[in-house]
Amino acid sequence: MLDFLPLPDRHQTAQHPPLVWDIFCQVIDNFGDVGVCWRSAAELVARDQTVRLWMDDASALQWMAPQPWPEGLSVHAWPGQSSDVPAQIADVVVEAFGCEIPAPFVEAIARQAASGKPPIWLNLEYLSAEDYVERCHRLPSRIMSGPAAGLTRWFFYPGFTAATGALVREQNLGQRQQGFAAERKHWRAARGVQASDFAISLFCYEPPALPQLLSQLQGNAELSPRLLVTPGRATAAVQALPQAKGLQPHYLQPCPQAQFDEMLWGCDLNLVRGEDSLVRALWAGQPMVWHIYPQHDNAHHDKLNAFLDWLDAPASLRAFHHAWNGMTAPQTLPLLSPELLREWQACMRSARDKLAAQTDLIEQIQAFVAEKS
Repeated sequence: MLDFLPLPDRHQTAQHPPLVWDIFCQVIDNFGDVGVCWRSAAELVARDQTVRLWMDDASALQWMAPQPWPEGLSVHAWPGQSSDVPAQIADVVVEAFGCEIPAPFVEAIARQAASGKPPIWLNLEYLSAEDYVERCHRLPSRIMSGPAAGLTRWFFYPGFTAATGALVREQNLGQRQQGFAAERKHWRAARGVQASDFAISLFCYEPPALPQLLSQLQGNAELSPRLLVTPGRATAAVQALPQAKGLQPHYLQPCPQAQFDEMLWGCDLNLVRGEDSLVRALWAGQPMVWHIYPQHDNAHHDKLNAFLDWLDAPASLRAFHHAWNGMTAPQTLPLLSPELLREWQACMRSARDKLAAQTDLIEQIQAFVAEKS
């Protein structure tokens, strides 16, 4: 078992006036979009803001963020008609991941702007370590046509460096991790993880090297692996493989975001996918591997390599990522060992220290809005 080191307490962020925020989220890739938007919305509310979250599919919130929701946070169906649009547009409008705000809402934004009260309009983009993020962060985009012609929308890019918008980090995250550290052994024991076991969480699509990994784990007496498999595609992928039978995986149920975080803190290696879980794995500070969302033109290869470059990943961690994401043959997947995982843990702790020194995404967005108001 690898030790778990909680984050230090978060310094208090600046105080900002209470505003109303309209955040738009279209569900594209399973739960990542919902996860990022919900965490951002909930953290804004925790900092005395009011948020209306507009979603075209809020079904995942039934287990990801079960009610009651925090006071000041409300969820609304996608406003496709004029009757769905509130009488007053928020002070800040956020398009998450470049989703297109419905025309009736855009028309309402234009009317409000014409009355002399335009909202601050942000396009919160996808997370990447590629060079263009620093160049494009905080740039304006003039709307050239349609009812909102002449208004300005601002690009806001999350990222891994001080020249970007950084990552979502709750003010109480360090406190939560410190509380969990005292209960970590009990958490593991409740899931059949013995003191000498290496717990591995699996949250993935269908990685080409999954059969190779399961075969390696079956014969790995040095690790004594215990596989915790998340529901959905990861469970289906594991159950379809004969190599899984000897491992006796522990299949998890859908859970709220706070419990997902605890899974990452409780494991010795986290195999994650998408944007939200990548960020949460980084804050966990444990060894991790990212299964990046595959694109048909292999554009994700450059994105993955940019992340590995920023991470200063050791050769073995880079090789594992490449095999896990189908960039090299499954047979090139490095064999996991305690020594290897300790090397990866040192890498992740160093990366987390760099991220923790940055101003978090929510604070940066609030400061940006104050600047443009």
